[in-house]
Order: sequence, then C-alpha cells, then structure tokens
Amino acid sequence: MTASRGGRLLAVSDLHVGYDANRAIVERMRPGTDDDWLIVAGDVGERFDDILWALSTLRRHFAKVLWLPGNHELWTPRGDTVTLRGEARYRRLVAELRALDITTPEDPYPLWEGPEGPVAVCPLFLLYDYSWRDGTPGAATKAEALAYSTDLGVVCTDEMLLHPDPLPGIDDWCRARVAETRARLEALDPGLPTVLAGHWPLHRHPTEVLRHPSFALWCGTELTEDWHVRFRAAEVVYGHLHIPRVTWRDGVRFTEVSLGYPREWGPRPDGPQGPRQILSGPQGARS
Repeated sequence: MTASRGGRLLAVSDLHVGYDANRAIVERMRPGTDDDWLIVAGDVGERFDDILWALSTLRRHFAKVLWLPGNHELWTPRGDTVTLRGEARYRRLVAELRALDITTPEDPYPLWEGPEGPVAVCPLFLLYDYSWRDGTPGAATKAEALAYSTDLGVVCTDEMLLHPDPLPGIDDWCRARVAETRARLEALDPGLPTVLAGHWPLHRHPTEVLRHPSFALWCGTELTEDWHVRFRAAEVVYGHLHIPRVTWRDGVRFTEVSLGYPREWGPRPDGPQGPRQILSGPQGARS
C-alpha cells in the first residue's frame, strides 16, 4: 500500500491510556486529512484490553495505523485478562492488531509516496541489551552496570514485569530481534530511503540528557548505532524517554514523539503534544 496524494505521515508514542487524561486525548485524536497515516511508536498501555481499545479507536480515524511495541505492551501486569509472557504475548498482540487492519513489525514495510518518491516506513521491534553503559562508569559487564544503577535507586520496572520467555534474558531477545530486523532491512531496495520507527532510540545520543544517566541501560543497543546511515533513514522516530524534541545525527533527523504521563505534559505551556508530522505526501510540505 502507498499513501494517497496530499496526506501526511504522523507519529506519536507513549500514549499510556491507563491514565484517564491520556485516554481522553486518544479519543479526541484526529487526522488533518483523510489520507493521513499514523505511526504509534509503543507504550500505548499495559493492559491488553486498553491497548486494543486505543489502537482500534485510532484506526477508525486514520487512513493507516502502524504499531510497534514499547516495553509497557510487553509487561505482564497482575490482573490482566491476558497472562501470556514474552514472545507469546507479543505474537498475540500482533495477531489481534492484524485483525484490526493495523500494520505491525511482522508485516511488509509499506511505502509512503513522498514529494521525492517512495519511502519505506519501517516499524521496528528491537528492545535493549544493557550495552549503553556510559552512565555507569567503571561497569564493564551487564551485571556490574545493573548493580551500579540499583545502588543509585534507578531500576526500570521492566526488571519485574517484562519477561523474555522463552529466552533467558531481555538482552538475548534484543539480539535476536536485531538480527531478524537487520536481515529484513538489508533486503530492501538499496536505493529506497526509509523512516525507521522504534520505541527505543537507535543511537545513544538522545540519552545524554537523561536526569538519571544510568537509565540508558534500558534505552537501546549499540548494535543499531549506525542504522540511521546504513539503512538510508530520511527520519528516525522514537519514544520511551518522554523528552519530546528533535535532534540531528549525521544529517538525519531524530524525532522523539511521546505524549507521556499527565504529570509531564500537564505543566507545559502548550499542554499535551499530539502526533508529529514526519513526512508529507507529494502535494504537501514537510514541517
């Protein structure tokens, strides 16, 4: 499928619809044109029913919705109607969302028809492998880095709720996802530019502004740090950090598209941030 003329490619992440204020924002979210596509870059919610509600709501309004998981979708929270863990939980989400006509990381990458030609829009599920240890000085191993961060009182909730079953560790799952995804990206036409959309940033530079530097352990992997160049990215989209902004690396724009928690967007003068424009169609202008 390719985009119709005049539409826009939009992106948002970290909707966290378990919060009533965020749920209301999703209910009101609308495209600017009938041809707009929406990338939802993870952390829609934690509970299975909430995730399906939010994405089906968005699918009713946008011409195409592309989803990829964040860490929260992969949690197995107590009391959820779906108790699957790890890969089984992810595959169940993929099946349910495909039934809603939502594109997942397991589907062919759709082509966006932009002013300069087609662009492959690539929803990526990659995880993290604890290799970003810049914020844990002197830690040469994963165990040492986790111990350092734990001593500081900085531990991601994933350590309690995100299970890598059937693999032994999240880092093992990450390496498997990276290998599988790399092969798919390498199979693309080498002349085709891409939009690389993931929950975790592909390069570690966005984590340099974290309030707690050791939290970078749960934010990505060094295995993807050249992907924005290697796979011809016109733009890299990510979330997870709840620090919406634009940065540049090697001439490539990195856009963090999170909504975040009400306590985060509430104090902002402009209020909550809606979907960000990533690309325009042939008749539109890029923001």
